Amino acid sequence: MLLEINNLFFSHSKEKPLFQNLNLRFEAGRIIALAGESGCGKSTLLGLIYGLLDWESGEIIFDGNKLLGPKGNLVPGEAEMKFVAQNFDLMPYATVAENVGKFISNINLAKKRETVMELLEVVGLQEFADVLPKYLSGGQQQRVAIARALSVLPKLLILDEPFSNLDFPRKIELRERLFRYVKQHQISLIISTHELQDIMPWLDQVVILQNGRLIQNDSPEETYRNPYNVYVAKLFGEVNIFSETEVIDFELSKPTYYPKEIKISETGLEAEILESRFAGNYYWNKIKVRNKELIIYTEEKLNNPVNVSFI
Repeated sequence: MLLEINNLFFSHSKEKPLFQNLNLRFEAGRIIALAGESGCGKSTLLGLIYGLLDWESGEIIFDGNKLLGPKGNLVPGEAEMKFVAQNFDLMPYATVAENVGKFISNINLAKKRETVMELLEVVGLQEFADVLPKYLSGGQQQRVAIARALSVLPKLLILDEPFSNLDFPRKIELRERLFRYVKQHQISLIISTHELQDIMPWLDQVVILQNGRLIQNDSPEETYRNPYNVYVAKLFGEVNIFSETEVIDFELSKPTYYPKEIKISETGLEAEILESRFAGNYYWNKIKVRNKELIIYTEEKLNNPVNVSFI
């Protein structure tokens, strides 16, 4: 087991407890998403794991060793981990290449240069090797920080919202290169996110937090198909929510249905079309069934009343 969190208690203040008896296990070589709404404790938990915050009681064990936190370490952080937070801590008067190579030995400069360029390729910044960080956008600076963290091949890489400053095309490029690189080099990765859908194909485990409480800890497929509650389902995007009475009335098997789980059918419940809008890969539709408004996705624009079934 790479990382264990046992009976962890932490509070920002006596009046505001966050984690109370938190228990988690992370195996080595996995890509793990830490998800939940803003304020749920994602960033705080990452700071606790990396040793930036002291906890009140409990223990964090990394690679068989109990972590001490700031009280036990003169220099905050852990040797076999790298953490890229929202502030990137780049050297302002060093080039992008020099920042990425900060932790790489100078014994073989040719090899160092080769490694730096390989890492810049992973984050898509080869052409910025000789540029100073101040001339980069926030998203570009974030990618430099990620490349620098990868340079030491840590046992555990911790990323706090790593795609939050990126436009969509760059996000697509970075996520695939990054996830392939960590898998290739057997680096364990914990990544906090509020955009689960964007990284689902690469995840091995999804941990959901709500107000410091562990809500669900499963595989991506299990979490998506069987969300523990409405809060979890909403993290995957739009969702149709049914009350207990409506579940019985509609003869449903669960209280939440994603738009793709409601299908047009020859038989089924009659639906009135309220709106049908083009959304790229699908049409976004608002329909009314038994006086309840629902969202469904279809391949074609809907114009006339239809029947729908729940799958």
